[in-house]
Amino acid sequence: MSLSDELAARLRAEVPVALATVVDGPRIGTKLLISPDHPVLGGLGHPELDRVVARDALAELEAGRSGVRHYGPEGQTTPEDLVDTPVVSVFVESWAPPPQMWIFGAVDFTAALARVAKVLGYRVLVCDAREIFATRRRFPMADEVRVTWPGPVFDERGADLGPRDAVCILTHDPKFDVPAVQGALATRVGYIGVMGSRRTHATRLERLAEVGVTDPADLDRLMSPIGLDIGARTPEETAISICAEIIARRTGRSAPSLRDGAGPIHQAR
Repeated sequence: MSLSDELAARLRAEVPVALATVVDGPRIGTKLLISPDHPVLGGLGHPELDRVVARDALAELEAGRSGVRHYGPEGQTTPEDLVDTPVVSVFVESWAPPPQMWIFGAVDFTAALARVAKVLGYRVLVCDAREIFATRRRFPMADEVRVTWPGPVFDERGADLGPRDAVCILTHDPKFDVPAVQGALATRVGYIGVMGSRRTHATRLERLAEVGVTDPADLDRLMSPIGLDIGARTPEETAISICAEIIARRTGRSAPSLRDGAGPIHQAR
């Protein structure tokens, strides 16, 4: 199978894939095909260059970025320090599947959040253990609706979650949201938001401590109350505040999260 055929096959299978191409310097046009948990295919002219470019391409792929990087002909990462040595410019083009949003709890806010997430390009999963609520009729915009507890979902597919993905826990039932938080913390997901008032979250932290979740680094990953402090009240406004917080966290921008404030999360207008 040629490199282009293999690229097409991985794209059809929605496997994350990066194609590194030399665009300037020796061996212009040579290519390297890189995917997590797959053999690296192709070559750029030197095994050490292949190794370093493959390493950097995986990092770019995880972030969903494309761009040009510069190396020495033997993989040197500071080519500007080399004298009389050609610089190799490599364009890394990333194809990553859509980011995922897993929403736990088939509640009033779930449909609004799923709709906004779809507009932003997320693949949306809705999960609730109550069969009467977790239905396709209620959530036609979701890509997948699961009637189950959080544990099986994380056991089956938690390893697929990465920094571009989000887990939003919209229940107020500790029997459901505590295992959902536990499952999310065991993954590399980039955002974990948990709905509820400050009092509800304080009680939730007590429940988490009872099951051994006490690491400050883990607890710091929880955005609760969920969303930015923009005065949201309706499900649609709340969905926008949640997605805005996800974007701000992913891009490293400073924004007023409800978690970092004080007092009631719903104030009189």
